[in-house]
Amino acid sequence: MTNQDQSYRVGSGRSGVVLLHGLAGSPVEMRYIANGLAREGYNVYCPQLAGHGSRAQDLRTSTWQDWFRSAEEALLTMAAECDTVVVGGLSTGAVLALLLAAKHPGKVAGLALYSPTLWLNGPSIPWYARLFPIVPTKGLAGIFSFPAPKNLGIKDARLREFIKNSITSNGGNCKVVTPGGAVIEHRWVAAAARQALHKITQPVLILHAREDGYASLDNATYLQENLKGSVDLVVLEDSYHMATVDRQRGVVLERTAAFAGRIFSVFKDQLGETVPALAAAA
Repeated sequence: MTNQDQSYRVGSGRSGVVLLHGLAGSPVEMRYIANGLAREGYNVYCPQLAGHGSRAQDLRTSTWQDWFRSAEEALLTMAAECDTVVVGGLSTGAVLALLLAAKHPGKVAGLALYSPTLWLNGPSIPWYARLFPIVPTKGLAGIFSFPAPKNLGIKDARLREFIKNSITSNGGNCKVVTPGGAVIEHRWVAAAARQALHKITQPVLILHAREDGYASLDNATYLQENLKGSVDLVVLEDSYHMATVDRQRGVVLERTAAFAGRIFSVFKDQLGETVPALAAAA
């Protein structure tokens, strides 16, 4: 892979958080949450997933196993540095977080899932996406492509225009396209995650927009009904799919900080250290 690594590290300490970006995205999607958690005293790692961040060809040829290995390496790095690790993820990143929790129950203490996408079934998804359950191969899937909707999954108009202008200034044309091969890989990783839900007993926080154009709220309620641990579902009423950067990003940060604080407080006595004070939870 020739993609340029844009992974992001911020904060320090023995309480760790891994944040995973979405399909065709980058760690920039997680920076607001990462910086906010770092201010609360957490050690935060936002890895770049394999195949992301550079040429479209890299994304086309990468597999979901490649993406998962990137996420797993980040988890193992943080588990070596920290006593406790919470894993969060946006969209496909949330799906990868589920798989990490299933495979590494002793290393993942809790999950924060933002707009988890088990099915691409929101109103902004092209009609031909409904054909993908019967597409048998990645080669055939490669015939298709999925342009991002005009709103880019962001309800905040000023932020949306800023991002469009940024893409244009860097030589792009604002038409972000996800290749069909990557979409079928998403289908396969989501299927693997669904099969692993019975193994996931860690506490889970889910934040999902009611008006999510990529993944309907059914994705979140399905997880709430099928995960084996406690699940706190927060429905965002003023956001679209990109919840970590959209209008209610402050709510996302506040609820994540409070959730992480509860997870880390369980280990406080046995670790003999002070868990970071959570101003957002006060």
